[in-house]
Amino acid sequence: MNHKKSDEKLRKSRKQQKKIKNEHYTFWDIVLDLLSWIPEIIIWPFRIAFRLIRHLIDGF
Repeated sequence: MNHKKSDEKLRKSRKQQKKIKNEHYTFWDIVLDLLSWIPEIIIWPFRIAFRLIRHLIDGF
């Protein structure tokens, strides 16, 4: 969870710095943002399944 928050802060700060410097959001910025989201997209279904199973087991 902390990793996700730090990634979001990094993306936001990078965008804010570019806005302050009046720079455009480049292709490489998009690539870096996508690369930071790929692990989250891959892990998300497993995390949801794990929590569902854990909830079902704890419920019985």
